This record gives sequence, C-alpha cells and structure tokens, in this order.
Amino acid sequence: MQPLDKTLRNKLERTIIEARDVAEAAAQAALEQLGVGHQKPDLHLTDAEKKLRNRLRIHGKQLGDERDSRSTNPTYGKQETDRLVEEMAYQHWHRMLFSRFLAENNLLMYWSNDDEEPIDIPLEACQELIDEGTEEARSMWELAARFATRMLPQIFRIDSPVFELDLPPEYQLKLERLVAILPQEVFIASDSLGWVYQFWQTKKKNEVNKSSEKIGARELPAVTQLFTEPYMVHFLLDNSFGAWWAARRLSKPELQTASNEDELRKRASIPGVPLDYLRFVKQDDDTWTPAAGTFNNWPEQLRDFKILDPCCGSGHFLVAAFLMLVPIRMECEGISAEKAVNAVLSQNLHGLEIDQRCVELAAFALALTAWKYPAAGGYRTLPTLNLACSGLSVGITKEEWKLLALDEHNLRIAMGVMYDSFKEAPILGSLLNPATTEAAKLVQWNELSYGLEQALKQKQTDEQQEATVVAQGLSKVALLLSQKYNLIITNVPFLSRGKQKKRLRDFCEENYPIAKNDLATVFLARSLDFCLEGGTVSLVLPQDWLFKTTYKKFREKLLKNEIWHLIAKLGTKSFQTPMWDFNVQLFSISRRNLSCRETGLFERDKPINLIRGIDVSNSFTTDEKEAGLITSEIQCIEQEKQLLNPDSIINFEASSDRQYVGDYAGCFQGLTTGDDPRLKRLVWEIDANNFDSSLWKPLQGPSRGKGLFAGRENLVDERIISGELRLGALRGKEAWHKWGVAIDRVASLSTAIYTGNY
Repeated sequence: MQPLDKTLRNKLERTIIEARDVAEAAAQAALEQLGVGHQKPDLHLTDAEKKLRNRLRIHGKQLGDERDSRSTNPTYGKQETDRLVEEMAYQHWHRMLFSRFLAENNLLMYWSNDDEEPIDIPLEACQELIDEGTEEARSMWELAARFATRMLPQIFRIDSPVFELDLPPEYQLKLERLVAILPQEVFIASDSLGWVYQFWQTKKKNEVNKSSEKIGARELPAVTQLFTEPYMVHFLLDNSFGAWWAARRLSKPELQTASNEDELRKRASIPGVPLDYLRFVKQDDDTWTPAAGTFNNWPEQLRDFKILDPCCGSGHFLVAAFLMLVPIRMECEGISAEKAVNAVLSQNLHGLEIDQRCVELAAFALALTAWKYPAAGGYRTLPTLNLACSGLSVGITKEEWKLLALDEHNLRIAMGVMYDSFKEAPILGSLLNPATTEAAKLVQWNELSYGLEQALKQKQTDEQQEATVVAQGLSKVALLLSQKYNLIITNVPFLSRGKQKKRLRDFCEENYPIAKNDLATVFLARSLDFCLEGGTVSLVLPQDWLFKTTYKKFREKLLKNEIWHLIAKLGTKSFQTPMWDFNVQLFSISRRNLSCRETGLFERDKPINLIRGIDVSNSFTTDEKEAGLITSEIQCIEQEKQLLNPDSIINFEASSDRQYVGDYAGCFQGLTTGDDPRLKRLVWEIDANNFDSSLWKPLQGPSRGKGLFAGRENLVDERIISGELRLGALRGKEAWHKWGVAIDRVASLSTAIYTGNY
C-alpha cells in the first residue's frame, strides 16, 4: 500500500473539515429537537422519546457536560450539550466512514441470520437489500453503518444512545455525499486513518491556538495531536525491535564479512520486514553491530515481549509494529499467519490514549490490518485488543461509584480509591500510575474488571449502566498503566509548561520536577517508569532538552542512571503537517539494572557505553531527512564523558580541544514591559519638540532579518528600568552598556549588532 499523495491528502482534509461542521450542526439540531439540554421534557415528546432524552443526558453528563447542580433527577435541570454534540457528530460520521473503509477493502460483512457465517458485500448490495425489503434503513449508508457497528463492537457501542437518535435527513444526505465523493484510493492508502483524526481536529486546534488560553483537558487532545511521519515510525522500530531481531538472525561470520550496511540489512530482512532504516556501525575488531545496540535484556521468546504506545493516537506505531511482529513470529515459531496475528494482538501490542476517539481509530486500524493480512483468514472475531482510553471522565459521585462493585467489600474500597486516582484522568491520562495507589494493594485490576462485568449483568438504572461501562474501561486502563513493558515507543505530546493549565503544571512539578518544563520530557520520564529492567524507550522528542540549562539535572540523572543508545537529530521541517516549526529528534534509551540506578554509578565491569548520533537537521525537506537517516555518517561519543561537558550538554563534536562560547561570552534575555501599548513607543510617535529624554529611552528589539542595525525603532518608559512601575520582567542588566550580538528568540533567530541599549 502506498501513502496518500499531496493532492489526495488535501482532498481528504477539506472533506473531513466540512464533514465535522455538518455532523456537529446535525447533532445539535437532533438534540435540540429532543430537548436534551432543556430544563424539562417538552410536552410533545412520547414516552420512548423521553426515555431516550434521559439516556442522552446521562451519557452527556458522563462525558463531562454540566447539569444544573440543583437537579439530582436526570429528567430535570438545564444541561450543557457541547460534549454530547461532539460525541454524536464523531460517532455518526466515522461509522459511515469506517463502513466505506471496510467495503473498499472487501471486508463489509452481512449476516443473513444469526446462525450463518457472514458474507462480504459491496455497498451497492446494501441498497439492494433495502429495495428488496430484506433490511429496513433510510439509505445504504445507514445500513452499511449498522453492519460496521456489528463488526466493530470494541469501537462502536451497539447500545450507545447516540445511535438511537437519527440525524435530520437534510444533514444526513450531506454527510452521505461527502463520504461518497472521496476517491477509492483514500480507503486503500497506508496512512489514511492516521490523517483522518488529524484533520478532524484541525478546526478545534486552530481555535485553541488563536485563543492563547492555557491548555487543559478539553484542549489537550486537539492541540497535541500530531500525525507521526512514517519515516519516524519505521526508523524507531527498525532501530529497536529490528536491531534485536538482526542481532539474533545474523551469524558472526556475516557480521564480520559484510562490506556495507545495505548488505547487512538485506541479510537480516525477511518478507514483510525490509528493515530499510536499520543502521549498523563497525566496531574496533571490524565486526558490524546494530548502531542502537542488541537489546540483550529483552526476552528471547516473543510471546513474552510487550510493547506499549502510551500516546497511541490513531495507532500508527502499533500497526507498524504489528506488521513487523507477525512475519517474525511466523518465522521463529513456525506458526500460521492467523495464529501469529492473534498472538501479536493478544500478547505483544498495548496502547493508551487520552482521547477516546483516537483509541477507536487505533482499534479500527489494527482490526483492518489484521483482517487484510495475507492468509490470515480475512474477517473474523479477533482477540480482545489491549487498547484503552486513559482519559475517561467519571461523571457520578464517589458513593455512587463505589456502589457499582455490588456487595464485595474489598472491591468497593478499591473502587473508592480508583475514583480518587482517576478523577483527573481527562487531563493527566497516561501520566497516572495506579500501581502506586492503595487500590493496587487491595485488589488485582483484572479482578475489579471481572466484578464490574458481573455488575453489568445485574439490573441497573441507566445512570449506573453508563457509569459501569466507564468503570470497566478504567479498570482496563489501570491494568495497562500498572504493567511493565520491554519497549515503549511513541510520539509524545509537545506542550511547554507555560501553556499548561495549573493542574497539569502542578502534577508535573510534584512528580517529575527535573523534567517539568515540557510535557514531552515529562513523558520521557514516565515512559522510563513503564519499563522493565533492560526495557527500552524510543520516542519522537523535542531536541532542546539535550542542551538547555533548565534540563541540566534531568540530563545528569539519565546519563548516570540509564543506557543511551541512539540520537537522530531531525531539526526543523521534519513534519509535513503545517505547524510552528521546532527542532525534533528520534531518541532511544534503556533502563539500567536496579543496583546501578540506586547507586547512580556506571557498571565498571562492562564496556564503555557509546551513544550513536545521526544529524540530518540541515536537510530542508522530509524526503531529504528520510534519506539522510539511512546514509548519513554515524557519530559515537562516550556516555559518561558527557557529564564533563558544561551543564552536561550532549555534544557529538570532537572534544580534544573543544572551546565554548560560554568561555568568552554571557547569554541573557531582554526585558519585557508587561504593558507594551502604554509603555512602548515607536520613535516617530514622539513629537521631537516635546521629547523627554529622561522618560523615553532607546529599546532594542528583534531585527527580523532586516540588517545588522535593525530593530531600533522602539522607545521604552524609563520607569520600567527604575522600578517605579513593577510590571513585566527586568532582565538583561548584565549586558547593558556592553557590546555583543542580539538574537531574535523565535522563528528566524536573526542576528544584529548589540550596542548596550535596553
């Protein structure tokens, strides 16, 4: 399968953005017609409609919609519907979209009756079933969506009230036209599902970014969602799991006699596992070895090997890992494709994501890939996928929550602790660690899940039923969050500390104080917590933590305590997604054994650990960076010696006569006023005849690439300098009245002459 070309990707983006607008307008109209947000049921509603209205209100409250606090009865009280609108719009559109994905891949299934095996049917056959009177539906798309729901019970809740409320016909027709106009190529491309959610969130992401509001639970999924480029996924997998495989597949003579890396890649590969990005280096004895290492602490039997993507998005890493693991398990274990597929899904792959919709996309991507895998049996019931939403919200009181565990005393206590642990799940997600809670001491998470499963079989109110479904989901999350893994691999969320809402900032400071300055580095620290001893973390990360002073203690801790493998510096323009451009890297590190972490010492009886480095940051396009990762020279540095660098920065340059700018110059930030419209002026705004030189002082600003003496058009109120006005930040005093270089802090990083001004 080929990825989408730019033309198709643009068409998919336009269609999905329009579909979201139409679907949300449709959901809003349908919910308004039923009076879901109204103070009380409208008089014209039938008993069945009133019951559905109540169920939708309960579902919306569970999602996080606020209800009038004075109302304890789900029937009465005004209630928000924002989250319910989003949920209903997403579910109705994606159920149709997924049905077309299934149909275009010859996987849309029809059951003529419950006793027979299903058969695959084209979309046109759905219309024929309606015309013949065999099935009742308003359109073939509605019928196809129903078939998709039956095929995908882990994705679409068959009993969800959002599917019992039809969209108004005029909106439904618009959505059907939108899903129908997409070219067939979209549905068979390798990366379509990854782009689907990226484009669904485009509008929301732009709104949040323009608002300049701090990022919390509502904004986090949209702002941090970023489609991971395929070359990043394959590079990290090839140089972790692929390196492990190559070290076991290649014989010593092959590692001694190969003439180049490409020859080694071909020898290590098998059908379906090309290892195009796997890098090798020559050792002092002229023997080749995988550049990232051989991962000897991983289990030899693949049934014991566990991968986790804690920020799995739409499942890009999981699908790529699946496509590597299945043929390798077939090769190693001599089993059929079907058995290998089932084994990989049930034993090897695990995923968590803060956004339920991403989890559904990831589950669909894995299911679609499993059903399409050659000689694996086509459509069939798959093993339960180890995927869960770590951001589920708890929409009832603690006492109501505890009652879900029926009459089992320990389960009720565990439910209470679980409530406290997960009440902030919508903003903390995979950062939570329930293994450290009291609940983990009281009951096994799988026991709790079984208890909740039994509760679902009992007669419950609609509110209890809805809450039990969430509780069961959270017990699965708790199980995944509490386990340890051999490989953690993901594209972490990038969000600087200054953009985070207070609760997220506080959590990061309390739990990961030396990594707190960006959510990305906090996730690096959390990912190491997920690891077994000898387990490995392979991430897409920002690059700045390798050298910024604010991460000095974090670098020192990791250099002393863990084993660094590989750093691939990508620089800017590494993603095709339009975004603010920042430097990124692909990074791999493993947990050292416990005794060495406790003492903070290197293992003196082991060889010196070498960090391998690749730098393609000067390449201008993603294609150039992708090619450079395969062909660029690999540099090696001693891990321990990085502690001798100033601030323990990571530096791959030769160190024999290294000199630093810091030996000759200081680096300072300039002041800010805190009220530019009042306290800053352009020089031509001041009347020269009435110019008060004691009040207005020259202020040097960014040059924006306009020349060595640019950026001198501003004046600043002297009262900021004197301290009479306590606003902004009075910084850079050490540089005043000296000469130097002024550098724009963002974007172009343009330089200009600095002559000592404020």
